[in-house]
Amino acid sequence: MQRVCLALPTMRPCPETIVDLAEEAAYAVATFGVEVHLLVLDTTAAEAFASNAEAVAALTPAPGVFVHHLGEEQQRQWLRGAAERSGSSADPELLLELMLPPAVAYGSCVNRLFLGAAALGCTSVHLRNDDFEYQTQHGQKLYPIHHELLSIGRPAGEAVAGVTVSELDPADAAMPVMVVSGSFIGELNVDIGEIRELDPQVYHDLVRLWTPPVWPDEDRDAMVDLSFKGVGAEPFDTDHSVLGVPDIWNVYMCNVALDHRAYEVLPLLPSVDTLGCDYALLHALVHSRTPGVVHNRHIVNYYTPERRVGAGFVNYQLRFVKLLLSMLYLYPVYGGMIDLGRGLLNERDELKVEPILELVRGTFDWDRSGNEHTLDLAEAAYRKLGGKYAELADVVVERRQQLLDEAQEDAERWAVLIEAWAGMVAATRAHGFGLNSPEVAAE
Repeated sequence: MQRVCLALPTMRPCPETIVDLAEEAAYAVATFGVEVHLLVLDTTAAEAFASNAEAVAALTPAPGVFVHHLGEEQQRQWLRGAAERSGSSADPELLLELMLPPAVAYGSCVNRLFLGAAALGCTSVHLRNDDFEYQTQHGQKLYPIHHELLSIGRPAGEAVAGVTVSELDPADAAMPVMVVSGSFIGELNVDIGEIRELDPQVYHDLVRLWTPPVWPDEDRDAMVDLSFKGVGAEPFDTDHSVLGVPDIWNVYMCNVALDHRAYEVLPLLPSVDTLGCDYALLHALVHSRTPGVVHNRHIVNYYTPERRVGAGFVNYQLRFVKLLLSMLYLYPVYGGMIDLGRGLLNERDELKVEPILELVRGTFDWDRSGNEHTLDLAEAAYRKLGGKYAELADVVVERRQQLLDEAQEDAERWAVLIEAWAGMVAATRAHGFGLNSPEVAAE
């Protein structure tokens, strides 16, 4: 029986989301006859954790659905064991820090889900987030797992039967479908909409800082128009899906299924306090021209209020600044992936880690003058907005050297994790979580 992992990372109370995902898991079992492991990796503090645990405990047991809710200390024990057994030359405590840092790390939380899926013996992971809702039609929730399970892991030639449109090259029929994704509607997936409302030109100037500086101006401006918007506000009408080589703009990390032959090869960047660092694997799959499916069961994105006031506002905006700085090191990697194309794949049409690791290592000593200029422009843009944004500009100035150093260190730390990843995956598959059973609801 196919075993899949429906996965949720969270750092806030989200009992309603847990209930929704349990319903999606039950739908998958009933519709596709699979075994679903709902994995909730929770780094909330005591009161919030208790709220989530109560939601898990109150779930109605469903045949074929297994629920696992791991708190931060359980995750630490499991990951320390995986690091120690990995056979890596890296310090196990460093690997543990890269997997479970004491700060917000979007790539690290997804990497934990990848290892969790390996611990559970799953062949695919189906990623969701704690700040989304499903679209509905005639009162029924539109679960993305419907399209995901029609195709993920199958030879592309077989997946043709489950899609609306096939753009598959017949020569690629034997290649596995490694990614299935929808997008999102609702608010921007980066919370900078207020900047656009205050001053559209400042918004344009800031977003332009994350576009490739070597591109022509018209291409950079076009990327600004596309960025962070998903598919806008167009609601669901009828199911539609396309099989082929996806465009990177049509895949979204919070509404995606990935085959284990992808995420067990390449971990995401373990960057702390950095938006967008969880997309490297999607770039590798798209740029290697691996077949994928794009569907229209888009999720509804919304914001949580702590991002817009006080320290929460400053911390979130600094994560956006670090996104801008990270691109100095990521664009050379992504460009190299485009150049390599199918050279990123082995003879079994699976990702090879060696060429990606070589690309990452090649960025270590990149000239930082580009990022110094980016910080100058970002500071000036925030000052134009005044108020809390001018105060944010002061913080950018105060932390300037730290921001520059961390952006460079992130590339180096990613290389360490890539080198250790195969051993950590193997150790996790062999030993599972290494805890007393975390199942709290089973068949």
